[in-house]
Amino acid sequence: MIEVEVGKLLREKGLTLAVAESCTGGLLASLITDVPGSSDYFLGGVVAYSNAVKERVLGVPREILDTVGAVSPECARAMAEGVRKLLGADLALSTTGIAGPTGATPAKPVGLVYIALSHPGGTEVREHRFVGERRGNKFSFATAALRILWEYLESS
Repeated sequence: MIEVEVGKLLREKGLTLAVAESCTGGLLASLITDVPGSSDYFLGGVVAYSNAVKERVLGVPREILDTVGAVSPECARAMAEGVRKLLGADLALSTTGIAGPTGATPAKPVGLVYIALSHPGGTEVREHRFVGERRGNKFSFATAALRILWEYLESS
């Protein structure tokens, strides 16, 4: 399981992790904390489902929310950087997307997710598009975030 592999790498490297979740609704944190001993590296997370929480707690600029929206690379970046700073973590992941079945637009379909990884060298954002129902999309989003983190840890 990828969450186990990520945990081993975080522990070996002595790094801490925080998460900021919107569309995954706490699932990412749940997967991470399913691993025994995850308190060695996982500091915590923020489930920022509303734009108000994204802005007030994570520091996402109102301009981003008003112009490009919560489901955007800019918002994912700000969420990851915000939670990393808020919790004092070495690394942070964020997820923002449309799990479905509602909330989609022609430009932002169900299954679209932006995942950001903030690390000491900067912040990377990736776009993924999945096809599935709500629960399946949420799981796909969370595991994609863990995969991005695993790739970073393997290469650093």
